[in-house]
Amino acid sequence: MRETDSVAAYFMFPMIHALREKPQRLRSILEQVGIDPALLGQPTARVPAKAFAALWLVQIRELNDEFFQLDAHGMPPGSFALICRALIQEPTLEKAMRQCLANFALFLGDYRGTLTVRGKRAVISLQSGSQDSEVSRLGEETFLVLMISLLCWLGGRRIPIDRADFRHQRLSLRDDALLWGANLTFGAERTEIEFASHYLRLPVVQDLASLKVFLRTAPQWLVIRFRNQHGLASQVHQRLRHSHYSEWPTLQAFALEQHLSPSTFRRKLGREGCSYQEIKDEVRRALAFEWLRQSKANISEIAEQLGFQESSAFHRAFKKWTGESPGRYRARFRVRSE
Repeated sequence: MRETDSVAAYFMFPMIHALREKPQRLRSILEQVGIDPALLGQPTARVPAKAFAALWLVQIRELNDEFFQLDAHGMPPGSFALICRALIQEPTLEKAMRQCLANFALFLGDYRGTLTVRGKRAVISLQSGSQDSEVSRLGEETFLVLMISLLCWLGGRRIPIDRADFRHQRLSLRDDALLWGANLTFGAERTEIEFASHYLRLPVVQDLASLKVFLRTAPQWLVIRFRNQHGLASQVHQRLRHSHYSEWPTLQAFALEQHLSPSTFRRKLGREGCSYQEIKDEVRRALAFEWLRQSKANISEIAEQLGFQESSAFHRAFKKWTGESPGRYRARFRVRSE
């Protein structure tokens, strides 16, 4: 974690919500970890990553709850470590995630997650029983952050989300695409995330030694790793998004732009949980989602812009990504906007 790393102030709100009725105590804690209390009213402002990580740990001790009192029952300190110890014993990510959801259900009373595999697609759905809409919103996002981040850690790689739907409405943030992917909807019928099911067949690569390191650096892994707007992966995302597909540089050319050797470039991206090819694939999908939802270009034009030589190849790729055709996907969002 670098000194320049940061996340949006919004993402500290789940941690501090329980102290909303104790402004003096909240101010003291924020100042203790190096966060300006004035940022409470600025959700899009940036919070230093190290301060964010410190706040995460301080609030667990302050609230005696690893779920920040966003649930009626909560998770006493040590619950997360106990769950993780069970997960590293599982052979595959699918078995680990099913075990993870079952174990979280032993502690949390207001949130129930389920994993469903539908052919090439995997969906983690979440139901919330909280009667407080704000607590539900913060709790749902926190729960799914924990699930997808644990899945990535257990597999030792970044797993891209192809669709993220949330029942609640909220402002959009620059960090969202890094965390939830570009196919993100607020105000949906249900809360769930979808990704390619082949990742569930990957082996669990973590062991007791790596678990000890993970638990010492949990805030970085669970939140900062995928929300750092200034990391190398984010720079690659932005560079590709603002270039035509035909102008996308090779890995060697991009490394040269960054004044890095190709091996160092790969290693730095690897530390952020991804590869250059994976980012290229993610950006390609993100642009497809964005153009189908927001532009009036026909599907053949979008396919060409994305580098597909034939529109039929784009149709096959899109159905692999989402389980539906580009036309059906576009029609769904047109109905929502009417």
